[in-house]
Amino acid sequence: MRERERERERIMRLLLLVTPLILSASEPITPIPQTIPYNSAKAILGKHLFFDTILSKDQTIACVTCHDFQHGGADPRTVSIGVDGKIGNMQSPSVLNAVFNFTQFWNGRAKNLIEQASGPIHNPAEMGMTTGQIEQRINADPYYRESFHTISKKASITFTDIAEMIVEYEKTLITPNGKFDRFLKGEEKLSPKEMQGYILFKQLGCASCHNGVNVGGNSFQKFGVIVPMVRASNTDDRFSLTKRENDKNVFKVPTLRNIALTAPYFHDGSAATLQEALTKMANHNLGIKLSTKEIHNIIAFLNTLSGQIPHKTITP
Repeated sequence: MRERERERERIMRLLLLVTPLILSASEPITPIPQTIPYNSAKAILGKHLFFDTILSKDQTIACVTCHDFQHGGADPRTVSIGVDGKIGNMQSPSVLNAVFNFTQFWNGRAKNLIEQASGPIHNPAEMGMTTGQIEQRINADPYYRESFHTISKKASITFTDIAEMIVEYEKTLITPNGKFDRFLKGEEKLSPKEMQGYILFKQLGCASCHNGVNVGGNSFQKFGVIVPMVRASNTDDRFSLTKRENDKNVFKVPTLRNIALTAPYFHDGSAATLQEALTKMANHNLGIKLSTKEIHNIIAFLNTLSGQIPHKTITP
């Protein structure tokens, strides 16, 4: 083990010498754009809906309840708690940069944000509303009735209209200008520790799954490739959709954007800290044990993936 660690250290020293010379557009991670197109009027209305408990059965839960911007747009609880105190079975992922995901939810059951918005609202363990109940409640509200009419000119509001407004707001929830993005654009340098972490991230194979603009969110992968994981019976993995044995413990690769803010980690919230998450991933998916120094270096790199939180940029 010590010999392998010494060899990794030797390779790291060599890579640190040559990496500044070879960084190019071929890097596995791409910067988040400064902005993406969205309709401002719809986004403002969508923000009202995102923060409004009117969408839940007992009017105690809003979208923001489980997507807390003080915690990177995720839920700091292991699993979320819905209407009537009902406890969920999966950790709520971040809504930040969700527009860049190729599918939504851990198992990819929603192909876009419109479908994703429908899920929690209709889930009896989350917001517990039917389409009819939502439409009746929103149409009866003077503010929403007038606001929707101003935008759509329609006499009545449908659930699709509601979902479209929420999605338009979610398009604004991107986090550009993180330190790593500025590094990729040649605007800032990484510290030696951050650079060592990034080199390790690529060298160990983390970047084979965590890549692209969202540093994840663009593929399904198995949790427990080398050291198998015990699957919980209530897990919403790919198997819960496909019923194929090979899809047990297969999930959408989570984004690593703002990962320093979104503890706890994994689909079940079983890792309380980044150090614990890295240790588990290295064991189960790489079959290695990371040294304390390697973990600290990778965490230093992961911290550079935190960008500008945009939730105050649109004020209703």
